[in-house]
Amino acid sequence: MGENKRLMLAGEWYVPDDPELRADTERRVELCAAYNAAATAPSADRHKILAELLGGVGDSVRIRAPFQCDFGYNITIGAGTFVNFGAVFLDTGRITIGADVQIGPNVQLLTPTHELDAERRRAGWEKALPVTIGDNVWLGGGVIVCPGVTIGANTVVGAGTVVTKDLPAHVLAVGNPARIVRELT
Repeated sequence: MGENKRLMLAGEWYVPDDPELRADTERRVELCAAYNAAATAPSADRHKILAELLGGVGDSVRIRAPFQCDFGYNITIGAGTFVNFGAVFLDTGRITIGADVQIGPNVQLLTPTHELDAERRRAGWEKALPVTIGDNVWLGGGVIVCPGVTIGANTVVGAGTVVTKDLPAHVLAVGNPARIVRELT
């Protein structure tokens, strides 16, 4: 494994400009294109493509096309999860999605973060912080989950919410930035 990929997977600062990461990107481009083109194929065929693209995919996972990601192999999705149209999962870091999660259209799960120092940012430095979504979570349409965020089990995040900090289990959160409006039973 090359140094930049090793640093990326370790959550350290790296520059994503090397042949190994380019090859990983080309693999993802081909698999996402195949998956998105197979919208009317039998679910077993679509699941086979997802199993090759993703780091782990449970039974009965459904992802509606179009679906985009950075690499795929840093994403695990638990059984029974549904992902609606237009999902973007930027997985330079780990994205872990629990079982029976409902993800609305145009949701973004973002792990990359970039340098605040302009000189290093221009040089391309970035790192990734993991995103974790607990079991039975519902993310409404257009939700954005920022790098390093964990959302606890059974939490509901309202449409258009930007989640910048961890959310505990069993709450309803809305707004930009997300704020908890009540506990759920």
